[in-house]
Amino acid sequence: MTQDLLSLFDCDEATLTRRVADALDGADDGELFVEHAQAESLTFDNGRLKGGSFNTDQGFGLRAVAGEAVGYAHAGELSLSALSRAADAVGAVTHGHSGSYAAAPQRTNSKLYGDGNPIGSPSFEEKVKLLSEIDAYLRDKDPKVRQVTATVGASWQVVEILRADGHRVRDIRPMTRINISVITGEGDRQESGSFGVGGRMGFNDFLTQESWQRGADEALRQALVNLEAQEAPAGTMDIVLGNGWPGVMLHEAVGHGLEGDFNRKRTSAFAGLLGEMVAAPGVTVVDDGTINDRRGSITIDDEGTPSAYNVLIENGKLVGYMQDRQNARLMGMKATGNGRRQGYAHQPMPRMTNTYMLSGDKSPEEIISSVKKGIYAVSFGGGQVDITSGKFVFGCTEAYLIENGRIGAPVKGAMLIGNGPDAMRRISMVGNDSKLDTGIGNCGKAGQWVPVGVGQPHLRMDQITVGGTKA
Repeated sequence: MTQDLLSLFDCDEATLTRRVADALDGADDGELFVEHAQAESLTFDNGRLKGGSFNTDQGFGLRAVAGEAVGYAHAGELSLSALSRAADAVGAVTHGHSGSYAAAPQRTNSKLYGDGNPIGSPSFEEKVKLLSEIDAYLRDKDPKVRQVTATVGASWQVVEILRADGHRVRDIRPMTRINISVITGEGDRQESGSFGVGGRMGFNDFLTQESWQRGADEALRQALVNLEAQEAPAGTMDIVLGNGWPGVMLHEAVGHGLEGDFNRKRTSAFAGLLGEMVAAPGVTVVDDGTINDRRGSITIDDEGTPSAYNVLIENGKLVGYMQDRQNARLMGMKATGNGRRQGYAHQPMPRMTNTYMLSGDKSPEEIISSVKKGIYAVSFGGGQVDITSGKFVFGCTEAYLIENGRIGAPVKGAMLIGNGPDAMRRISMVGNDSKLDTGIGNCGKAGQWVPVGVGQPHLRMDQITVGGTKA
């Protein structure tokens, strides 16, 4: 798909531009979003190729924004007649409305990733061979291995955005990912471990033998640790969070609450707190869509606004929200490049890109040694968050006891329970080792899924409720 997507319509670009301008006459904002997307996934499970999929999709979405109202229509057919039907549908919200069409974004970004389609290289046969090698490697590595599941996936998305004022932008977005899951067992007991890595790059950037073996070893290490884990204690205690992937708790418990739509509608626990202290001093949280090749990065968002480095919490103070164009306009703020959508059949909304906490001045060893009795949470699995109240529950997939400043036995079944704003104020030490996750994050909101990145340094949180399984 090297040609312009607009050229796939059965009319010239001038006619297309006029039709979009007519459809958005009287609107405050809106655009034609055109997409061509391909995706492939292969899963090797229990010694055989268990599943595979490949799909191609393309279509357009036409959006008209009038005040708080939004008209949206989409079609999988790139034709003038389909666009005309969509224009008639979205015109209902602009009828009688005399908006002043918002100016096109003026900022520009450098290209953050390559254009190449990663699906064809390596070939199908080479990918199946790789997955088979991962399976054999882990089974030979330890007799406790009972099941291995390995998945490779790739996607390639081309988008073009045409606004009523004729402003036009284009982005090509590659994505690759590999996931390895291992189940180990002794007698009747079984435990699991996993590892994943990915980003906006080709497979060859991380599928070297050294790279995938390192990932397989990490998945096996986690499974073997969990096989030796004891039941987690319950109670209120000090917590140390590891760096990297544990930032998923920050993403869920805090990040969603800083998205513009929740704050405009005052359904966020952070609504109305701009300029106030919402976290402990020393805590700075950013959303950064401009990091090269990262899973959550976007050169432009899905409204055509360049992504940006946005400071959300600075030294404990709430200083900004993540905004799409509509919510930014209604709140009297600037769009931040966070208007994202799953695809052409979905409307854009404020969404995170790569959300992480910056480093502090404490070493991980110093943080752990400061805890007399607590839990060291290295990795998380699933969790639940209520945006309005800020309450959260997160399950640890790898955790250890801390006793007298030393890491002790591994524990299983630990659940961290709390309230996002309250937990941010309970941060008493911030590590000097902030890092992003390995490139595995997906974020769901209002039925839409987009790729994201999370991250943080080691953190100490004082007196957090731990739900355990130990009697």
